[in-house]
Amino acid sequence: MIKISVMYPNNPGSTFNHEYYRDNHMPLVKARMGEKLKYYTVDKGLAGATPGSTPTYAAAGHLFCGSVEDFQQGFGPHAKEIMGDIPNYTDIAPMIQISEVMVS
Repeated sequence: MIKISVMYPNNPGSTFNHEYYRDNHMPLVKARMGEKLKYYTVDKGLAGATPGSTPTYAAAGHLFCGSVEDFQQGFGPHAKEIMGDIPNYTDIAPMIQISEVMVS
């Protein structure tokens, strides 16, 4: 299994609408990817490593797929629509990482 992590750095002055991301954007991703997306999770940054520090990321979304090919087949045809929705919830450029899930 692979995980695609889409992380939004907590940049000073940036905005992020967590409710829109949770209630609209991620369900859109799931609807477009269909069975190629096994499940997803949504994280809201609360704090950094030290008490009272700000979180490194404002938010993150994690997509779980069977393989890189499954992700590409599910996401690719809808990339323009999905990426075009980003300005509806943030002005932060996402950072993306694809990882192999070693333990779940």
